[in-house]
Amino acid sequence: MDSQNMSYKAGQAKGEAQEKTNTMMDKASNAAQSAQESLQEVGNQMQAKAQEAAEAVKNATGMNNNK
Repeated sequence: MDSQNMSYKAGQAKGEAQEKTNTMMDKASNAAQSAQESLQEVGNQMQAKAQEAAEAVKNATGMNNNK
């Protein structure tokens, strides 16, 4: 193999490795975004449940002034 052919193949391998790396990074980024959105939704649900519980306590103790 001459040096020009070896250089070409090395460049080709480098390009393929970069492409695979970019693909994996995109997948990791998408997974992280999905996890963040899921956690945000869980947080919102927990906050709503806590608010409901606080309102129930206020209603049960007669401290709710919204009525």
